[in-house]
Amino acid sequence: MTPTLLGLCGSLRAASTNRLLLQEAVRAFGDCTFTEANLRLPLYDGDLEEQGIPSEVQALADQITAADAVVIATPEYNKNLSGVLKNALDWVSRTKGSPWRDKPVAILSAAAGRAGGERSQFSLRHCLIPFRPHLLPGPEVFIANSGAAFDDQGHLKDERAQKGLTELMQLLRSQIAR
Repeated sequence: MTPTLLGLCGSLRAASTNRLLLQEAVRAFGDCTFTEANLRLPLYDGDLEEQGIPSEVQALADQITAADAVVIATPEYNKNLSGVLKNALDWVSRTKGSPWRDKPVAILSAAAGRAGGERSQFSLRHCLIPFRPHLLPGPEVFIANSGAAFDDQGHLKDERAQKGLTELMQLLRSQIAR
């Protein structure tokens, strides 16, 4: 059976280096049915929630539930995860069931700074803990100076970074319940 992999990119920008990193992660994961989640969601608002969970939020929660594994690429905005990603987590937390519960999740990041998104990964892990996913502890994948980290075909230039990414994605694949 071909596993299903759901990708969340914390940047909405089409040319985001986190989207490039997400695509590299999919290649490293291997044969799968991949879907990139739509995180263009309304801002969380309790008044809006009273009218019902927006359909795009429910679709995201359903995708998380249905996926065999999830990979999240998080940029670092002002030393933290992006508002886009935090908003998605907040909305999904308001849906019925526990979409994240025991779900194998790998986190990676690409950032312009020299730490490669280390702080954003820390804050994302902190935000995910209440949902009780199976968060992989590593290997940690931080792509620093991300604007120069990919070649013209969108592949990582650094062999060591590619090796760590491949190891992380193969570990994620091994965590899928059969």
